[in-house]
Amino acid sequence: MDFTQFFEQYEALAAKVEEAFKRVRDAHPDLVLCKPGCTDCCYALFDLTLVEALYINEKFNEAFTGEEREKMLEKANKADRQIYKLKKEAYQAAKEGKDETAVVEEMGKKRIQCPLLNDNDLCDLYPHRPLACRIYGVPLAIGGTGRTCGLSGFEKGSKYPTVNMDIIHDQLLAISSELVRQLNTKRPALAEVLVPVSMAILTDYDNEYLGIPEDKDDNAS
Repeated sequence: MDFTQFFEQYEALAAKVEEAFKRVRDAHPDLVLCKPGCTDCCYALFDLTLVEALYINEKFNEAFTGEEREKMLEKANKADRQIYKLKKEAYQAAKEGKDETAVVEEMGKKRIQCPLLNDNDLCDLYPHRPLACRIYGVPLAIGGTGRTCGLSGFEKGSKYPTVNMDIIHDQLLAISSELVRQLNTKRPALAEVLVPVSMAILTDYDNEYLGIPEDKDDNAS
């Protein structure tokens, strides 16, 4: 399955995200404190859309083999079990009537190490890291709520250039939706499936998973 055209669209969006980060950093160099070895974003919980999960999966499979790959998969398994447990607890809390916003806020405080973070506090897939990692460290708007890295110098109540993550997410969903449409899959809901980095690494995105009929051409486009 050739996802090149969709990966090119994704990479173009990634370039725009990095440019947005650079604009804010250049405007407030004393407040954006990102630097090599800072791992705050590497413990944040977030999910990937289909196109980003496929992209991360392909880059991971290209980069790692043998014993190193097995160790990475073990780390991904560990992280995925922890994330599953947290999501199960959050679902149960919402089911019992706890305010949904409070549940989301509580989840946002949880810390689980990304399987791509190595022992030197560096990302093993840094050139291909998710968009959330590329923009972390500057003020963001998510669901109408302002957020920023707790290690940055940005202060609550002050006005700063803010990146709207909802717009970025919508663009990722649009790419994923077109990808699924061209797959002619029997599982159209795949376009809306969100998974953590750990699951993106662990998943075998074969024809069965993607819901592609056996007699369909191997090309996605």
